[in-house]
Amino acid sequence: MTLRYRSWSRNPDDALPPVVLLHGFAANARLNWEGPGVVEALVARGRRVYALDARGHGESDRPHDDTRYGESLMARDVRLLIDRIGADQVHLVGYSMGAVVALLAAAEDSRISRLVVGGIGAGAVEVGGLDTRAMPPELVSAALTADDAADVPERARGFRALADASGADRHALAAQIRAVHRGALPLDRITMPTLVLAGENDPLAVRPRVLSDARGAELVVLPGDHLSAVRDPGFAEAVAAFLARG
Repeated sequence: MTLRYRSWSRNPDDALPPVVLLHGFAANARLNWEGPGVVEALVARGRRVYALDARGHGESDRPHDDTRYGESLMARDVRLLIDRIGADQVHLVGYSMGAVVALLAAAEDSRISRLVVGGIGAGAVEVGGLDTRAMPPELVSAALTADDAADVPERARGFRALADASGADRHALAAQIRAVHRGALPLDRITMPTLVLAGENDPLAVRPRVLSDARGAELVVLPGDHLSAVRDPGFAEAVAAFLARG
């Protein structure tokens, strides 16, 4: 499988670890990170930034086979990207699906020295990964593969609309959601400083303090829901400020 990534820098300070960004489900590197200003906030502070288009998303390959997906495979892709960068240390930032991937990668890779996860909350502790209580994978899969968007249930319309707006391959996304991580996350193996970011009205990141307390992490709650919190100016500032401390 061919995966694509983007990189940005402007007068980078090579004494600082590069930052790797992992986008959310149905998004891509540009939509999740460049548009909301996260990339600019980081490069303005001298950071070299890399953002991966996850398998099935953006400009990466988009097979329709469920066995080619799942956050565990995506975590392996992150480790391979770090190999390619050749950095001894990196800072890792993930949102939503990318946050679950980031947690799995951070549990296995000692090169990740600082971690930010957004768009997830108590579900990461109580369910493991995506809070399937709020967004059942079967519902999202049906929404993505429906012939007519009018037939999509209301609580799944946001993902269908995002997929259509970004030109995503809806059948590739449906394969990923069917392969979504369902086991316990190895939070006890994550030891680096961590920041949890959550929108105050995000149904997929309810009770984020459950996650931050489980990790001994810092917590910042922002205005917005799952799709809008990442676009709040405070999101980019919180990420950049936290990573600047390490």
